[in-house]
Amino acid sequence: MPRKRASRRLAVDVSLLAVALAFALPLAWVLLSSVDPRANLKVKVPDGFTLGNFDAVLTPDITYTPLLNSLILCGGATALTVVCAALAAYPLSRFRSRLNRPFLLTILFATGLPITAIMVPVYALFVRVNLIDTVQGTVLFFAASQLPFAVWLMKNYMDGVPKELEEAAWTDGASSLQSLVRIVLPLMGPGLAVVTVFSFVMMWGNFFVPFMLLLSPDQMPASVSINDFFGNRGMVAYGQLAAFSVIYSTPVILLYVLVARRLGGGFALGGAVKG
Repeated sequence: MPRKRASRRLAVDVSLLAVALAFALPLAWVLLSSVDPRANLKVKVPDGFTLGNFDAVLTPDITYTPLLNSLILCGGATALTVVCAALAAYPLSRFRSRLNRPFLLTILFATGLPITAIMVPVYALFVRVNLIDTVQGTVLFFAASQLPFAVWLMKNYMDGVPKELEEAAWTDGASSLQSLVRIVLPLMGPGLAVVTVFSFVMMWGNFFVPFMLLLSPDQMPASVSINDFFGNRGMVAYGQLAAFSVIYSTPVILLYVLVARRLGGGFALGGAVKG
């Protein structure tokens, strides 16, 4: 029996190691190729060390402007998503209605719709309302596409905040909006962090939406401009592509580091509902 249990544990460890290698190899290629003067598709230790790949991509046209565009698009859309998700999740969490479950199932179905299936009517609509090739139009669509799942996440975290705390605030004269902003949201810090990181990451890596809705090259985000490293006839600047990928991943890593404490924490309820 112990031998059988040990063999199962070994099989699980080998499987986990294989999965870890599947994720680690692409990351190793990006890191090694970014400092390799003769980078190719092979994962190898560079023959020489160089920062020339970073020098080649650290220009306003290649990196700075696209990254700024990405921060504006994804940052604005993430803020709009979090605010709208909190306002939508609050009545779903606090007020009982026969329409709550059908509404939640409807927005859950909306999360399963592929963006490619709705881009043609969205493109036609944006052309008609003069939102095509505009930052605000792309921000609105980004937020709308992430809002259904954000509402689900926010509602589940909001259910964990005791309603007695809000009732005490209502007794002191607070409105529903004040109790949401001052009581509920501060206590569900991990939920806000999860929704923020998830929404930002999903928007940050989105290529298709800005590629379709933005036409001007000076408005393209980094997720679209990275396509410029793939030249004609299969020619690819692998070293510069890897260096750009390292820079492109930095904002997401920094965001996770900033909210890591909130992700690891629990609800700050303490003994507020005791007694």
